[in-house]
Amino acid sequence: MSYTVAIVGRPNVGKSTLFNRLLEQRKAIVDDVSGVTRDRQYGIADWNGKVFNVIDTGGFVPDSIDIFETEIRKQVRIAIDEANAIVFMVDVTNGITNLDESMADVLRRAPKPVYLVVNKVDNPQRQLDATEFYSLGFEHLFNVSSISGSGTGELLDAIAEAIPEKEADENDETIQLPKFAIIGQPNVGKSSLLNALIGQERTIVSNIAGTTRDTIHTHYKLFQKEFILIDTAGLRKKSKEKDDLEFYSVIRAIKAMDEADVCLLVLDAEKGITSQDVSIFSLAARKGKGIVVLVNKWDMMEKATNTSRDYEKLLKQKLAPFTDVPVLFVSAKEKTRIFKAIEIGLEVFDSKHQKISTSKLNDVMLKAVESYHAPVVRGHSVKIKYVTQLSTPVPSFAFFTNYPDDIKLPYKNYLENQLRTHFNFKGVPIRIFFRKK
Repeated sequence: MSYTVAIVGRPNVGKSTLFNRLLEQRKAIVDDVSGVTRDRQYGIADWNGKVFNVIDTGGFVPDSIDIFETEIRKQVRIAIDEANAIVFMVDVTNGITNLDESMADVLRRAPKPVYLVVNKVDNPQRQLDATEFYSLGFEHLFNVSSISGSGTGELLDAIAEAIPEKEADENDETIQLPKFAIIGQPNVGKSSLLNALIGQERTIVSNIAGTTRDTIHTHYKLFQKEFILIDTAGLRKKSKEKDDLEFYSVIRAIKAMDEADVCLLVLDAEKGITSQDVSIFSLAARKGKGIVVLVNKWDMMEKATNTSRDYEKLLKQKLAPFTDVPVLFVSAKEKTRIFKAIEIGLEVFDSKHQKISTSKLNDVMLKAVESYHAPVVRGHSVKIKYVTQLSTPVPSFAFFTNYPDDIKLPYKNYLENQLRTHFNFKGVPIRIFFRKK
C-alpha cells in the first residue's frame, strides 16, 4: 500500500522548502537523480522505518490574479481526493489571510488527517504569534522553520505514526499475479493503449475493484499467461485545466507505481523524452519497479533506415545511468507491437523475481573481480571474498569485503554491469551493498 502526503497552502509560505526538508531529513533518501527537474513535485520520504510519498502542490498554481483563489481551492480539493493525509502550510509573518481562511474552510470538511504547519516560527515572539492559527480549528498544529528544519521532526513523527503497518499478505509474492501499470504524461496515449489491449482480446476474467478508489485492476488471461493491468489512464477527472491534469496524473502515476511490479512507461514519439518523463522513469527506478519503455505513435513518424536505432540511442542517453531497459516502438492506434509489450513486461517480471544460486553467483562474480580489482585506497588493497543475493523484493546483492566503505561508485557500477552481462536483469533496477567480511 502506498501512503501519500500532499503539501498545500497559498504561494510563498515555504511549501517547497518544507518539501525538500522532509526528503532530506534522512540520508536514506536517494533524491539526487539526474533528470529530476528543478521544480520536481514528488519524492519519497523515509522516517522511523515508514516510507511514504510526498507531493508538493507548489509548482501548479497559474499566475493570473483573478483566478488565483479558485485555482488554489481546486488544487486543495484534488489533494483531498488523492492523498491519504494533508499538510496545510501557513506563514506566521503574514497571520491568517483570506486565502488561508478559504483553504481551511475546504480542509475542515476533509475526511483525512490535516496537519496545520505554521512556518517561519524561529523566535519566541513568533511562537506567541503562531497561537493565532489555533482559531482555524485544526487538532494537529506544528510550529516549524522549514529553512532551519526545527519542528519538522515532530511533524514527521506524527505522519509516520498515522501510517498503518503493512498487511502480512502484501509481502507474499508467490501467490500474486504480475501487476502492470501504464504510466506516463497526459496525452501520450495511455488510454488508447489500454483500450487496444482490452478491445482486441475479450478474455478479461474479471474487473477487480482496486485497492484505491481510483485505480481499476483488470484481470487478463492472454498468451496462456495471467496478469493484472492497473489502469490509471482513463480515470482522470475531465478538466480543461492543464495544471489539474498534470497534478492528477502525477498523483495517480505514483499510486499505480506503488502497486505495480512492472511499469509500462508510455512516451509520445513525436515529442521525444521530456524531463518530466525522465522524472517519472527515475521515480519508478528508485521504487525498484521493473520498467519497459513504450514509444507510442510510432506510425506518425517519418522513418529512414536507422530511425528506431538512433531514436533508442538518444533515449538511453537521457535515461543514463540506468540504460538496461527494453525500448519498444508501438502504435496503440494501429495496434502495432502492443502484445509484444505485454510479453516483454512478463519477461521483466520474471527477471525481477529470479533467484541466482550462491555458487553460480560466486563463480561468475569472483572471476569478474579477479579480472578487474577494486582500486587501492590509502595503501589498502580491497578484497572481495564472497557474494550472495539477498531475499528482497528488488534484486539486491551483498558483496563481502575487507573495506566496505572504500569501494567507490565507478567500481560499484562495474559490478552492476557484470551482473547485467551474465544474468538477465533487463528492465530491472539492481541494488548492491558492501558488507564487512
